[in-house]
Amino acid sequence: MNYQQHKKAIILLADGTVFHGKSIGIEGTSTGEICFNTGMTGYQEIFTDPSYFGQLMVATNAHIGNYGVNANEIESEGIKIAGLICRNFSFTHSRENSEGSLKDWFTKHNLVAVSDVDTRALVSYIRDNGAMNAVISTEVDDMEALKKKLLAIPNMNGLELASKVSTQKPYFVGDEKATYKIAALDIGIKKNILRNLAKRDAYIKVFPYNAKFEELAAWNPDGYFISNGPGDPEPLVEAQDAAKEIIKRDLPLFGICLGHQVIALANGISTYKMHNGHRGINHPVKNLVTGKGEITSQNHGFAINREEAEAHSAVEITHVHLNDHTVAGIQLKDKNCFSVQYHPEASPGPHDAEYLFDQFIENIKKVK
Repeated sequence: MNYQQHKKAIILLADGTVFHGKSIGIEGTSTGEICFNTGMTGYQEIFTDPSYFGQLMVATNAHIGNYGVNANEIESEGIKIAGLICRNFSFTHSRENSEGSLKDWFTKHNLVAVSDVDTRALVSYIRDNGAMNAVISTEVDDMEALKKKLLAIPNMNGLELASKVSTQKPYFVGDEKATYKIAALDIGIKKNILRNLAKRDAYIKVFPYNAKFEELAAWNPDGYFISNGPGDPEPLVEAQDAAKEIIKRDLPLFGICLGHQVIALANGISTYKMHNGHRGINHPVKNLVTGKGEITSQNHGFAINREEAEAHSAVEITHVHLNDHTVAGIQLKDKNCFSVQYHPEASPGPHDAEYLFDQFIENIKKVK
């Protein structure tokens, strides 16, 4: 089948709005929350990021697939997005070290993708109306069936998804003879976070999303880490309880993205679902401690309440997002704990914020 013969495809939004496109050749229907990422590169890392579990991804870059895929550029085992929507899908790839085409990779994982969509119009619509549930499908002649599937999609607000992407049993990363031992709570962890910790002379034990503090502490780690991940942080009661115990004992703790939100909730600061969230690799953040600016990689649909953070006597806001002034980082004034809403490990994205891993190691050194 050549490209011109590919089937028509449809995007049906929760409010009834319809966008049209073409299937890239994988037939079927996918559902999830529709959102967009503004990154110009790094699509393979995005598609395998557990934080995107259950989401239909709209790529704002006009060309997707032109540099193929490479096994070294995955952030988890397998694709985590629910489906892809793009403008131009490249069936051929032209990178010297690519190991195959994006189409073949999607076929292997049976991922439904829709191309030839007016993504500028679609992204503009989502910007105005917010992230919402949607259906993408090649079954364009059965709108009633698609509407029923759309109604069955759970709302992301209040949805616990960490259990869908977390490891089922503990595993180790790094050199067991490393200087530092770090217990990492996996609520959707990316591989590059583990790489960044391991290259800083750390041996990491990764625990399932619902591991209790006693399980983490039994390994006798020097520091604790709570990862990124998908869904609403509020249902993650076990993770919040673990964070509370770590903080109460003043043990070194670092959280990224969903982990940042869990730490906020553990301190009585509420979270909320954003109109669109931040998803891209060019988000400007200001470090209020140093006064320096950072260009950051971000991927989140929830944020912590800024007014509550400002009013909290034990919390200091350390980073702010310069586009909308949402909280991008906090630290506890009298405890060995800090967290950020963005991704210092990038993958994809700039490395401006890698110093945060060094800061975590320094915090561990203070008490080791």
